[in-house]
Amino acid sequence: MSSPDGGRPSSTAADADRRTMVLESAMTTFARFGYRKTSMEEVARAAHISRPGLYFLFSSKEALFRAAVTQTLDRDIAAVEQVLADSGRPLPKRLVEAFDQWAGRYIGGPLTHDAARVIEDNPGILGEIVETAPRRFEQLIADAIAVESGRKAALPVAQTLISTSIGLKHQVPSRDSYLERLAVAIGLLLR
Repeated sequence: MSSPDGGRPSSTAADADRRTMVLESAMTTFARFGYRKTSMEEVARAAHISRPGLYFLFSSKEALFRAAVTQTLDRDIAAVEQVLADSGRPLPKRLVEAFDQWAGRYIGGPLTHDAARVIEDNPGILGEIVETAPRRFEQLIADAIAVESGRKAALPVAQTLISTSIGLKHQVPSRDSYLERLAVAIGLLLR
């Protein structure tokens, strides 16, 4: 059976699950070793597939890296959308959780911190995803704030919270500390 665009056959759920697992293993491997020091052999080993099997899925390390980062950022954005959509919860709690999904989970662990760093260190390889995902996050935060504070104040408050988050990421020793201090900033800015 061909895909709607006339290309390769449609992927099955098992193929999609396998691809997701390979990309998760790749992101973990890139986080551990960095982009330059990661080999396709190491990713294949971590994903429990053969190197030719990995090359069948991804033509190059660069394509694999882009796909792994795209999957990670898409997952983060989807989690943020879900958190912010829960209008039955107070906005400050939703904002703290949204920032935790976007940045907090990358703080404190040995590999999670390096996942954020490997993304930040390779914008030339990644292309527009390193710009579009943060812009989407900013828009989601601004939209959530606009519902309670009005559209005029929403964007500057969202941008200030994002700047605060970036600063905190580099100052705090743990995810808990990040979340505590971010909650203080949110409380001050949403008065």
